[in-house]
Parts: sequence; structure tokens; C-alpha cells
Amino acid sequence: MPHVLGLRCKECGRDYPAEPIYVCDYCFGPLEVAYDYDSIRKSISREKIKDGPLTIWRYDDLLPVGRENAVDIGAGMTPLIRATNLGRLLGLNNLWIKNDSANPTHSFKDRVVSVATTKALEFGFDTIACASTGNLAGATAAHGNKAGMKKVVFLPENLERGKIIGAAIFGNVVLVRGNYDDVNRLCSELGDDRRWAFVNINMRPYYSEGSKSLGYELAEQLGWRAPQHVVVPVASGSLFTKVWKGLNDFATLGLIDGVPTRMHIAQAEGCSPIARAVIDGQTHPRPVIPNTIAKSLAIGTPADGIYSVAIAKESRGSATAVPENEIAAGMRLLAETEGIFAETAGGVVISALKRLAEQGVIGPDEETVALITGSGLKTLEAVQDEIDPPVIDATVESFDEVVMGAVRRS
Repeated sequence: MPHVLGLRCKECGRDYPAEPIYVCDYCFGPLEVAYDYDSIRKSISREKIKDGPLTIWRYDDLLPVGRENAVDIGAGMTPLIRATNLGRLLGLNNLWIKNDSANPTHSFKDRVVSVATTKALEFGFDTIACASTGNLAGATAAHGNKAGMKKVVFLPENLERGKIIGAAIFGNVVLVRGNYDDVNRLCSELGDDRRWAFVNINMRPYYSEGSKSLGYELAEQLGWRAPQHVVVPVASGSLFTKVWKGLNDFATLGLIDGVPTRMHIAQAEGCSPIARAVIDGQTHPRPVIPNTIAKSLAIGTPADGIYSVAIAKESRGSATAVPENEIAAGMRLLAETEGIFAETAGGVVISALKRLAEQGVIGPDEETVALITGSGLKTLEAVQDEIDPPVIDATVESFDEVVMGAVRRS
């Protein structure tokens, strides 16, 4: 890609060629893709974007690989829904829900994996792999099948059954005893002596760029402007940093007028190292052992934690550590008001949003977007004990006695 200069260390700034590497060999800082924005500015425009495909690949001028040979199963351009019912309940008159559970494998991970798989083929890999907390496994296996690649995806064995089955249907799932950090260590070791494309390890600089498309879509769908607030579920911190980068890319290129956005971190209390760092005024998250029902957010040693903390501060944002007993309540609140069944990470976001509204952090008329990154059909266990529909006989009398009687008593 002519607009890709190579890779650059986020810590010391050293430049590297665009290869399947992810750590600076001088300071051990993470590498990210470096772009020639002067070149991009000459070719990109709102009109060109609008004429592109209704997927993340409409933004390929800002991605590390082109759309011509994209491994594309339809990721991106997910609904941005005006949340009037939820907004009325929370006192927010300008609330939107970005529903990324509408992606092909029902999570935002299709965005990042589409980019990583395309780049892996360009590098000549024949095997795609990942360490996953659930959603990434399904996306990786599905895109591996589309690409005709071999695939191996690794998951903690104690994940929700919906996520295990949702990945295993595509084949080659391996369950590992331990938490995500144990799985990630194993995959890092495997990647040292196998020529596999681990999407979130040696392919991570390219993989993470796919999340920028969420920021691009928000700006485009809002009429070419950045919102005033974005509430993001945070695990490693990569999504949080890339949504911010996506909005700022558009501002740098003159596609939007600026980025007044305040970025808000939402984590579950049982695994909240990044949120705790922000709340406590620290710059570096302290590693924790995850103990949360929000398993897709259960990363105790977040790779992009320090950058997420910095962005929350730079944007005048905030962080919320949502109590575990409020996560299912957040899932139900979104379902009962907007008809969207989100996974536990979505419950974290909605509960955090509720607190931010109650505390006055978000004003009544300020344009706010809450990111829903995965489907509740993958995390049924979180709410199954709270769901108890009545059972009746097939008679009007039984309906009146059981159902209408309950209504009258309530």
C-alpha cells in the first residue's frame, strides 16, 4: 500500500518495515502502522468513502491493506440507532447505540480479523490463529474458512458455552485450562517457533487497525462529525485507543471539523485494571486476576492499558468500574428499552452510561454514543436465572388466572 510507511514503535519512535512483527527490539514497546497522511489526503474524500462498499473496506485508504483482495464476510457499517427510550429513562436527549453485534459473527471482532486475515495472506501465511476471550475466536475461525486457510483458535475452557460453540462450529477450537492471560502466554510461545499468523500477537499492529473503522463509521453516520461522548467497553484497551485514533484521523484529513469527544472507559469491577488506574490517578494499570462474569473483558494484563489511561485523561473522559451485580441489569435495561440484546460487555457499558448520566458527567443534550460490541445470545448464562416466563395450559382460563392475575397483583 503506497500510503503505508511501515511500522513505528509507540514508545521510542523507531521505524520498522511492514512485516509480521509487533515488538520493538530496542525498547520492547508495541509497534503500530505508520501512514503517509499527505498521500492519503490527496486521494480520500467524503464522496469517495460514500461510493465505497458498505463494509469497513470503504475506508481502505486508512487501513494497512487494500480492498482488492480483502477477506470480507461483511464486517462494518453496523446500525447506529437513536436510543430514544433509553435516553428518556436516563435523561439523555441525544443518545445513540452503535450496535456492532450486527456484524457477521455477532461482534466487533469481525472488523479487526478481516484486516488481519487479509494481511496474513499478503505475507504468505497459510495458518491463522488467535488467543481469545470468546468473540475473537469465532471471527478468526470464520475468516480463516473464508480465506481457505488453516486455523487454530485458543480459548479459556471456562468461557460461556455460546462463545465456545459459536467458534467451534467453524472448526479447530482448542480449550485451555486457565484464564485469558494463560492462553495468551501459551500462544506467544507457540508463535515463537511456528509460522502461524496469530492475529492478536505477531499480526497485532495490522489487526488493531480494523477497530479504527468504528470511529470512522461513527463520524460518517452522525453526519460527518464526532460525538461529544463515547462509552466503550474495555478489555486490552485496543478498541478504546483505535476509536479515538479513527476520529482523529478524520480530523487530521479534514473530513470532520475536530474531535470534541470525551472518551469513557467501561470495565467490570471484577477485572478493572484500566478503570482503576484512571480513577486512582495512576498512569499504569496494575495487573489483576480476573473474576468477572463479563468474560470478554477479562484481561488482567491489558496490552494497551497505559495508552487507554492517557486517552481518557487527554480527552477529559472518565472510567467506571461497574459492580458485578449491575451487569445483567444493564443487559436487561437495553433489551427492555431499545430491543437490543447485548452480551455482558454491553451490560457493563449501559450500567456505566447510567452512572455517568446520574453523576452529570454527560449532559442532557450532549451527543453520546454507547458501543455495543457483542450479542447477548453468546452470554445467556448471565441472565438465565433472572428470566422466568410463566407456563400455562392452552386455555383462556389458565391465561387469565396465571398471566392476568400476576398483572393485577403487580
